[in-house]
Amino acid sequence: MTHGFDKDYWDQHWQDRTGGTGSMAGNPPNPYLARELADLVPGTALDAGCGAGAEALWLAAHGWQVTAADISAEALALAADRATAAGAEDRVRWVEADLGVWTPDSTFDLVTTHYAHPAVPQLDFYSRLASWVAPGGTLLVVGHLHTHGHGGHGEHGHGDGPPAEASVTAAAVTARLDDAEWTVVTAAELQRTLPGAHGHGRTLDDVVVRATRRP
Repeated sequence: MTHGFDKDYWDQHWQDRTGGTGSMAGNPPNPYLARELADLVPGTALDAGCGAGAEALWLAAHGWQVTAADISAEALALAADRATAAGAEDRVRWVEADLGVWTPDSTFDLVTTHYAHPAVPQLDFYSRLASWVAPGGTLLVVGHLHTHGHGGHGEHGHGDGPPAEASVTAAAVTARLDDAEWTVVTAAELQRTLPGAHGHGRTLDDVVVRATRRP
């Protein structure tokens, strides 16, 4: 199935998934965030496609000054509530923006995204994010792996798996990073299992790319 990934799609996505046992509003931060970034000195960060703010709040709690952008006002309202509850209002700036056309007014020491799908082609989106990383800064992409048999990504709102247009390979992402400008630190295709209902786990097929922009 082809999705538009526009504002209406994402607002409906969050309206549908913020109540009951399927709620994403209280999800913990993606585990790859801490795994990849624990050794970095905090600075400015952009969380692109921040959703309900789990990753932005993790960054804020670890000393980053965060700009968190998402197209969905529904998601940002949830995220702002979580920030207030965590006492992190002064470390996160929430921005409602279409990341396919929006451009920040500065670069960042860290640009990260976790399963975000804008209306633009997925790899073009990652190229846009890379252009917002300051010299010496870090790009961290966590996305859906393109496979012939996607694992159960139901918690991201895509039924049995992510649409093909929202999935990539590690090689496809790193091919967008010029060797003269970037050092690739991590380019991995990984699986992890989340607990599911009635003891049935859900397997996620992920792409994790971390790269450092040369000074």
